[in-house]
Amino acid sequence: MFSKNKPKITSSERDHVTTIKEMNCVVCDATGPSDCHELKQGSWFISIPLCKDCHTGSKNGWHGQRNMWKLKKMDELDALNETIRRILERSF
Repeated sequence: MFSKNKPKITSSERDHVTTIKEMNCVVCDATGPSDCHELKQGSWFISIPLCKDCHTGSKNGWHGQRNMWKLKKMDELDALNETIRRILERSF
């Protein structure tokens, strides 16, 4: 989450990251807590909740072969759209 190459996280960004981590995985709906995956490093408000497998799993993860993503026909923007919908509807 924190790196010397990123600007210092603000309190509102930290609150948003906490919300993201409390959510279920946006791809497979695994029960949270989830990892907070940034679509662009340091842009915390465009983050999505992913379980370990959908985030870093070698077969299913975004940083792997993305099999679950392909099965669900999702990319990062689809996942961001669903994340925003869940936050606005408080359905997480």
